[in-house]
Amino acid sequence: MEIRAEEITKVLKQQLAGFSAATDTAEIGTVLSVGDGIARIHGLTNCMAGELLDLPHGVRGMALNLEEDSVGAVLLGDYTLIREGDEVRRTSRIMSIPVGPELVGRVVNAIGEPIDGKGAIPTKLFGEVEVIAPGVVDRQPVREPLETGIKAIDAMVNIGRGQRELLIGDRQTGKTAVAIDTIINQKGKGVICIYVAIGQKRSTVAQVVKTLEDFGAMDHTIVVAATASDPAPFLYIAPYSGTAMGEYFRDHGQHALCVYDDLSKHAAAYREISLILRRPPGREAYPGDVFYLHSRLLERASKLSSKKGDGSLTAIPIIETQAGDISAYIPTNVISITDGQIFLEADLFNSGIRPAINVGNSVSRVGGSAQVKAMKSVAGRLRLDLAQYRELAAFAMFASDLDKSTQATLARGQRMTEFLKQDQYSPLSMEKQVIGMYAGINGFLDAYAVGDVRRYERELHAHLDARHPGLLKEISEKKELTKELTEQVKAVLAQFADIFQAKA
Repeated sequence: MEIRAEEITKVLKQQLAGFSAATDTAEIGTVLSVGDGIARIHGLTNCMAGELLDLPHGVRGMALNLEEDSVGAVLLGDYTLIREGDEVRRTSRIMSIPVGPELVGRVVNAIGEPIDGKGAIPTKLFGEVEVIAPGVVDRQPVREPLETGIKAIDAMVNIGRGQRELLIGDRQTGKTAVAIDTIINQKGKGVICIYVAIGQKRSTVAQVVKTLEDFGAMDHTIVVAATASDPAPFLYIAPYSGTAMGEYFRDHGQHALCVYDDLSKHAAAYREISLILRRPPGREAYPGDVFYLHSRLLERASKLSSKKGDGSLTAIPIIETQAGDISAYIPTNVISITDGQIFLEADLFNSGIRPAINVGNSVSRVGGSAQVKAMKSVAGRLRLDLAQYRELAAFAMFASDLDKSTQATLARGQRMTEFLKQDQYSPLSMEKQVIGMYAGINGFLDAYAVGDVRRYERELHAHLDARHPGLLKEISEKKELTKELTEQVKAVLAQFADIFQAKA
């Protein structure tokens, strides 16, 4: 068979036409040791802090310790598959996770992978888990209320959009219940909620998701789950991932709420990682930068300026105390970072006052500037009245003969304490809270027994829905009680008093 020179030339030209001289360079290291979700890697000379690393079997790593001769990295994935001598590649990008509106309604793990069995999440957007918080120039004061639907909070320790309000208390005092009620209340208010479950049982997380689905709240919620059965690195990174997801909405002019449940377990996971990485232990064996762990997370919550789109990210971190000790290490750290705290007390919870909010230790440092004017005008003196009532109640236990004014203060306080009780999963609209609060503070409840207060409130709400929807709508739109509206509220309450007494 004869082969012509022209044919050989033609084939060579075709092959040379597709030749590319580009070379693929990668910095490759080797695993020196691995254990408890931590790997020590040799050979990554130019590795960055927080950089994403590629390991075999689809396991990802995140560089934390940059030492002279090695890199300490936390492993995100099944670290039991990694062996000494395995190859590690740099990606030259900081650890990032999927973000975007496609995540809403889904349950994901700490690195944004779906774990709800509903298939892949079709998003091509990524957000860095660690970013610098917006500066002072890029922010504006917190003025817009984030309504929780919980009377005691909206009246006395109100939360604003862009605020960081701590939920603190012993275990089993209703901290998660308050957070879930707040998420349920955001339905139809244009707030995307991110619930970050840290170190909880899988069954507990599944229960929370079921509750949110039952109340139609998963339509505006993302659940990030780093459960007790996950390795410590997942628990460490989960709050930062949740914040990155919330920042996407904040930076696009929307409003987001991030609940971290809870940061006590987050701090414990970070302590575990730090000790394995051989960082020096300090007080209670926590590393020296444990304050920075939470401050750099919570500082990212903000209300952006008009130039930046007016978006907001609100943070509600949860901290578990031991026997009500709010002066312990981690609680005091987080209290000093946040803009106020809601303290839930075990004694109040066990005595049937739920939500069990201790008015004396609870505070919102944003104050009335983020409160609806109508609520501010009605509930302005409630906090003082309740504090006065608690003091008198303690004194009255040892006194047999009380003057009339003291008796009146005690009677009013008992009724307001009863009025502030609220069932779980039943957040109230602002306008119904305002009318109920007006009735309690202005003596409309004084004529009834303490046991009738909850029934009075239920029947008042039904009466308002059936006969006075216009009044509710007007308060909702104006957001303040004008003289005319105040007179209308008085007339409605007087009318309802006759109906309620006739039923009684």
